[in-house]
Amino acid sequence: MAAYVPKIALFPVEPERSGLLRNLWEIQLKDRFISDEAIAKLATRYHLSDVEAEGVATFYHFFRRVHSGKHTIYLDNSIISELKGHDRILSAFEKETGARLNSTDATGTFGLYSTPCIGLSDQQPAALIDFCPFTHLNAVKVREIVLRLKQGAAAEDICDKPQENIRFMPTDERTIFFAPHKPGEALHAASAIKPEGVLEQLRISELSGRGGAFFPTWKKWQACQGYSADFKFVICNADEGEPGTFKDRVLLQREPGSVIEGMTIAGYTVGAEYGIIYLRGEYRWLLKGLEDEIFARRKAGLLGKNAGGIQGFNFDVRVELGAGAYVCGEETALLESMEGKRGEPRTKWYYPVEKGYLQAPTLVNNVETFAAACRLFELGLDSYLRRGIPGSPGTKLISVSGDCKLPGIYEIEWGTTVSDLLDKCGAEDPFYIQVSGPSGECISVKEKFRRISMLDLLAEKDIRCGGSFMIFNSQRDLVHILLNFCRFFKHESCGVCTPCRAGNFILERKLERLENGLADHSDLEELKSWGRIMKMTSRCGLGKTATNSITQTLDKFADYFQERFGKNDNSMFRAFDHEAAISEYERYKP
Repeated sequence: MAAYVPKIALFPVEPERSGLLRNLWEIQLKDRFISDEAIAKLATRYHLSDVEAEGVATFYHFFRRVHSGKHTIYLDNSIISELKGHDRILSAFEKETGARLNSTDATGTFGLYSTPCIGLSDQQPAALIDFCPFTHLNAVKVREIVLRLKQGAAAEDICDKPQENIRFMPTDERTIFFAPHKPGEALHAASAIKPEGVLEQLRISELSGRGGAFFPTWKKWQACQGYSADFKFVICNADEGEPGTFKDRVLLQREPGSVIEGMTIAGYTVGAEYGIIYLRGEYRWLLKGLEDEIFARRKAGLLGKNAGGIQGFNFDVRVELGAGAYVCGEETALLESMEGKRGEPRTKWYYPVEKGYLQAPTLVNNVETFAAACRLFELGLDSYLRRGIPGSPGTKLISVSGDCKLPGIYEIEWGTTVSDLLDKCGAEDPFYIQVSGPSGECISVKEKFRRISMLDLLAEKDIRCGGSFMIFNSQRDLVHILLNFCRFFKHESCGVCTPCRAGNFILERKLERLENGLADHSDLEELKSWGRIMKMTSRCGLGKTATNSITQTLDKFADYFQERFGKNDNSMFRAFDHEAAISEYERYKP
């Protein structure tokens, strides 16, 4: 396989261990697995024990300790993929390759594995083969792909170019993210008003973090600016792992320059010299395009010494490639990963703006946030404020998928209603809508007709959407959907804290009882109870939000569950009555 492996020099301030993930990628791509010998060599090189080096390698989904085949196939098993024909495609791959799921074929030619959402929910069923994307799969297409690979074709030569599917946005005069980008214009405008002016315009614009937390951008930038240090970092979180979300993929695919320029403006504002894009492993196929954009901007003088012609401002950017770990979307887990460690969330004694990457002040924002910041200065504050509604100016990118005629990216102005978005995408019999992915909020069909104002951040009744908008019709099995979500969180838990590690396992078993018709009303109550426990006691956001879809669905679709499960009084799996059991024991004990 002619894989693209960027030759990136370490930044001057970085310790050698920060290159561990890159070394693991090189070994995985060359040898198709991480051998004991490779582990020992890495341990020696980085002054680690073999156990610690192996612990890093085995933490990430795409590093394998057994041979993964000359051609490695990762089939998306997200809920949208399941509803669009995942099982048929899996059977087709097994038939054509001779491999069974999670193994290689007898000859070692093909390795077949499942993986969570790969950012192609609008083009399902989809798979990554040798980390190249293949979309809109069917049995005939699978047969043709496998045949060509057997004949010696490289996956990168026969793969699909994922569609951008920008289905709806305001008119050309009102779009923010997809207006023509003029390299350097935003940076020039920012430098003209100095860092304090940048912070002031960010404050007036009310730009909030677009990764789902919605923290005011100006406050985070100001906090990072306020810490003095020998060096600082600006990190773009491109670990877009929330199922059903693909807006950042489209931005990086179509407008990478606006993202990099937004990072450069941030570096100028907070006093940082180093920028790093942490790109999720599933987006490896975007890596060369990003490297080419970075090179072009260096050549144009927009990166490097005196970047953008600003005397004394030195700023450069490189890409760090993740290796398949949803939890690395959490900013401190991302920092650990970048330092060559397991991607486990830190105990937050300090925020990253004070002690982040390499314990230096670090600004972390996601792809859409940096792109929005760039456009704010490129288009001008007055132009930006004319979009949206009072108190919530601007636009938002929404990833729409599921039971609709036109899945894709929708750039909406703040204040757009749910019913309007459903109409635009051609929703088919909408019944259950999951907003912001499995960790977000669900909407029932009854709520749709209230014409809920979407994403007005000032009103309590409004819905915050980080990016994913999955639509399910009335024929879909809610328990099956929740099971898919639960299995995702169980698989992606880092395992450090017990509530998340054990709680997701218990929830899965409870949901399986529901699916098999063995549950009663007490099981529904216990699902809610475990959800509350996990939310209150989990160590990081993954565990705290993993049960959102379950607990909210049980509340908002109470009639559905009551009708289907609540009257099952003959279940042989009733809730265990401890007092009655003790009483019986006392009566009959020897």
